Amino acid sequence: MKTSHKLTLIILAVLIADQALKIWVKTNMYYGQEIPILGLDWALLHFVENKGMAFGLSLGDGEGWGKLALSVFRIGAVGLLIYYLRKLMQEGASFGLLTCFALILAGALGNIIDSAFYGLIFSESPVHLRQPAQIFPEGGGYAGFLYGKVVDMFHFPIYRGILPEWVPFWGGQYVEFFRPVFNLADASITIGVLSLLIFHRDFFRQPVKKAETAESTPDQTSAVPQAEAASRES
Repeated sequence: MKTSHKLTLIILAVLIADQALKIWVKTNMYYGQEIPILGLDWALLHFVENKGMAFGLSLGDGEGWGKLALSVFRIGAVGLLIYYLRKLMQEGASFGLLTCFALILAGALGNIIDSAFYGLIFSESPVHLRQPAQIFPEGGGYAGFLYGKVVDMFHFPIYRGILPEWVPFWGGQYVEFFRPVFNLADASITIGVLSLLIFHRDFFRQPVKKAETAESTPDQTSAVPQAEAASRES
């Protein structure tokens, strides 16, 4: 199987899994609902939506120009990722490195789909009403193109409680770890970036290595005349 086909399958697998889970959560859970994963109280499906970036971060107030600017930025970033991934393939980059960028691209695409289309195809998920959203409602969606909210559902509050007074800085305060709620697309981006930083650090040092090689390699053209002069003297 060609490398391009393998990368396409990875991207499609992440996208399909991400969107299938988001659509199920949106149409079967009410906003704020929690469902334990495998009966664990620290691993939850927790339905929330965000107007901004991964892990609930946002640009500005997350609405109006901020939301539009973020959506446009995402589309531009995806275009650059596609271009750079194709360039790496043409240069013969390793499959591991290509997979890192494919995971980042798949995650970015997954969240773009939410922002671009979820406002058009879903009804609002009421915060105060315990009812799931409808897909393709009669009255239309809750927002326009590029103004949709990103669906998040994974929450892992491994520790929730008040820290002892002797703990520096946060002693006596309520702490929840891990607080952010995220989705499969966010996880794909995170795994791709961490794998790139941990397993492919040489990728960031390539220009330096080339420069060092150029400096350490002797000039063969200048070495030839010197060898000829030495032979004549002998």
